Amino acid sequence: MSMIYFDNAATSLPKPPAVGQAVLAAINTFGGAGRGGHPAALAASRCLFQARKAVAGLLGSAADRTVFTANATDSLNIAIAGLLTREDHVITTALEHNSVLRPLYKLRSQGMGLSIVDIDQQGNLDYDGFRRLLRPNSKAVVCTHASNLTGTLTDLAFLADFCRENGLLLIVDAAQTAGVFPLDIDKLGIDVLCFTGHKGLLGPQGTGGLCIRQGLDILPLKVGGSGLHSYSETHPADLPEALEAGTANAHGIAGLLAGVEYIQATGMDTIRDRELELATLFRQGIAAIPGVRIYGDPARPHAPLVTLNIGSLDSGEVGDRLATLYDICVRSGAHCAPLAHLALGTRSQGAVRFSFSSFNTEEEIQRGIRAIAAIAAEEEQG
Repeated sequence: MSMIYFDNAATSLPKPPAVGQAVLAAINTFGGAGRGGHPAALAASRCLFQARKAVAGLLGSAADRTVFTANATDSLNIAIAGLLTREDHVITTALEHNSVLRPLYKLRSQGMGLSIVDIDQQGNLDYDGFRRLLRPNSKAVVCTHASNLTGTLTDLAFLADFCRENGLLLIVDAAQTAGVFPLDIDKLGIDVLCFTGHKGLLGPQGTGGLCIRQGLDILPLKVGGSGLHSYSETHPADLPEALEAGTANAHGIAGLLAGVEYIQATGMDTIRDRELELATLFRQGIAAIPGVRIYGDPARPHAPLVTLNIGSLDSGEVGDRLATLYDICVRSGAHCAPLAHLALGTRSQGAVRFSFSSFNTEEEIQRGIRAIAAIAAEEEQG
């Protein structure tokens, strides 16, 4: 029995074959991007430039405003630390991943004001809460585009209007949606869009970035080597170098470029429609199984994932049984989303997340449904 992989919200697998091929070719041919004029260095530099253009085109940004980082956590730390101070007040939500919460908590410990918009037991945001929590010194809204726990999409159009009306920055964590849902930072009115490369963009781990609107400056989180102005005591101020101190992960970015090119060639809508179709098929298949509780509001737009629990079984136990007995890979536990689990009442039990790829098949979905049914039946029988 072959392994079934339903953990694409953590990292996508498999990757398009071109991704691994691009990484291998880069490892064998690239020098240091921006660190010389010889062919190996220029090959790396050209790859980074092409990748910037490709990612910017996909996310509605400008190539020179598209900065590469190690992952979405890296990007969010750069944006949050580089735009906010202890004198500010920030609004975030209970849907957030720790990559948003912990940088904000760190600033809160230094004096920054922080308010959190609640969610209901289905994971829906209380959008009126944004207005109730507004303060005279409010500086920004920092929020996810899709919950990594329930899959619920945030209404970015509402938040962009709210931020524009009140002079706030909008910083978006698109870890779950970049490469899956259409995003255009200019049309949507997003100030900073933070993304990772190893999920919906189908690239390698260790890649990510942030897209920054025109006219917005972010103080760098780190400074150092840039390949430019080496005799200056200060780091270059122009993007993207201003936020890219150190040697770039050109090998990984070559793979990211290949992932983006696969999305462009296949069609983002085609990929997303397939993934949502599989998620719906799975949800419908488990909905009537006794003892299974599904989280999230199916009536709201959502990412291609389904999160559940079986009776009172610990989610880790369910995940272990799925892996050892059925060769099915899922994510169990807290999902780095503590406030969402508190709201859903799953702090101690955790939850089991199935997240789907266009590479999954209907037969794999049916195997997953049968596995959940079998575990639920065993639990019901005691």
